[in-house]
Amino acid sequence: AAPAGAVAFGVKHTDGVSVAVLARGHPDPDPEPVSGVGMRWPLDEGTVLRLGMSQASSELNDNKVTVSFYAEGGKPINQAGVFLTGIGISLDVDADRDGVVEKNSPNKASWTWGPEGHGAILLVSCDKEFP
Repeated sequence: AAPAGAVAFGVKHTDGVSVAVLARGHPDPDPEPVSGVGMRWPLDEGTVLRLGMSQASSELNDNKVTVSFYAEGGKPINQAGVFLTGIGISLDVDADRDGVVEKNSPNKASWTWGPEGHGAILLVSCDKEFP
């Protein structure tokens, strides 16, 4: 998506977004996030921007990532941007088995067997209904 003549790029992002630059040939499973202030990277084939959000958005399109493209000598050529909305997903269960589904049950992250136990019971259908 880089414009013709671009040899480098820079990234800016809002506080709700984390950005990591993964260079070709350096597969780092957990790269350090970049601040996006004043840094530029060579525009090499295989370079990947990894975007992430650690919490749900408060409104639609409230976060943004802007990629600036530069020609030889550092002259700005163009920009591309994307607006992001973080969606929160939670599995709410009756973790203490008292008949009440609670979002923030302290027993949600663990499981103990028995009548005095806690944790969600998940029944999975593993049979072959359709051959």
